[in-house]
Amino acid sequence: MSFQILPAPKGLIKAWVQGVAVEAQAHQQLKNIAGLPFIHGWVAAMPDVHLGMGATVGSVIPTKKAIIPAAVGVDIGCGMMAVRTDLTARDLPDSLLKIRTSIENAVPHGRTHHGGKGDRGAWHDIPDEQAKVWSEVLQKEYEVIADKHPKLGRGNDLNHLGTLGTGNHFIEICLDAEQRVWVMLHSGSRGVGNRIGSYFIELAKEDMRKFHIDLPDRDLAYFPEGTQHMDDYVQAVGWAQEYAKINRALMMEAVLGAMRQHLRPFRSDELAVNCHHNYVAKEHHYGENVWVTRKGAVRARLGDLGIIPGSMGARSYIVRGKGNPESYCSCSHGAGRAMSRTQAKRQFTLSDHIQATQGIECRKDVDVIDETPMAYKPIDAVMAAQADLVEVVYELRQVVCVKG
Repeated sequence: MSFQILPAPKGLIKAWVQGVAVEAQAHQQLKNIAGLPFIHGWVAAMPDVHLGMGATVGSVIPTKKAIIPAAVGVDIGCGMMAVRTDLTARDLPDSLLKIRTSIENAVPHGRTHHGGKGDRGAWHDIPDEQAKVWSEVLQKEYEVIADKHPKLGRGNDLNHLGTLGTGNHFIEICLDAEQRVWVMLHSGSRGVGNRIGSYFIELAKEDMRKFHIDLPDRDLAYFPEGTQHMDDYVQAVGWAQEYAKINRALMMEAVLGAMRQHLRPFRSDELAVNCHHNYVAKEHHYGENVWVTRKGAVRARLGDLGIIPGSMGARSYIVRGKGNPESYCSCSHGAGRAMSRTQAKRQFTLSDHIQATQGIECRKDVDVIDETPMAYKPIDAVMAAQADLVEVVYELRQVVCVKG
């Protein structure tokens, strides 16, 4: 048995954390969730588990006839995409600065967007015809959701389509053991997903107050099946998850286009993975159809390909799921933070960061110290703790990293 049973006065927690520290606050969050009456079986904790907003990052939460919007969070559909090319390390120039700059110019990142005007502005900046079709379909579907809930507004939902965002979102060029070039990126549903998540989280809290339902943490407010708010949330969260997937695909096309300005003609369709790690879906586990919320976890059914990134300067992995039922067929979504962003900025210097990212073409300034490799758990320990959840297919090392 590779998992551990973490103490919980109510419910059950199965945790793949051997050799990995679990902070006391994260453990308390897990206990609060495990004690809810609609948990199906147990809560599964992945080796990158750490304190989160609303619910624990690195947790898998199966629920019967209910969903906790704050467990899904506000970065709805956040996840990873990776594409293998037929390029090799020999095709890359000695200096990768021009390639990084071209990627930064091709994909809006940080607190930026495509700058389109009106509700349908984004696709005017994206030449691909498929992007235009996706934008129009997404817009029509969102109008239906916003008509039901006008407080969501119509904002800059499509201006953000095809953009990276901030924080730990990134774009990387990597090499595998055979020196093949990969492109990998991490992002979600951007501003519109944040609006949807925040709105429905507050709506769930209002419902709990209205019906006088006491919870160990107000962020665990939930929608029960059979209610209008549940139906509306399922529709909205499903839309945001699709938006996030398309967002990653559009960014990938932009990144590959930027690389083609500097490299020989290459193919990029040999192997591609596009997977969520902040989402909710209906699945069948232990004889019942239940809602499974993966907050910082990747689905890892037998044969599923997934992506587990390390931090800046650390290795990343393309993995294949082993379909372990104890984890509800899941694995970690990354290394997991070892400390808060504030603590990382206090503890590490710019010199520390420069040394940790030696040999990688990336930002080396004080504004990314909170994302420095030392702020995260060791990826080797995280991978060892989940050996019965996934097998490693490719091990990647970064040579270029663009941060949000």
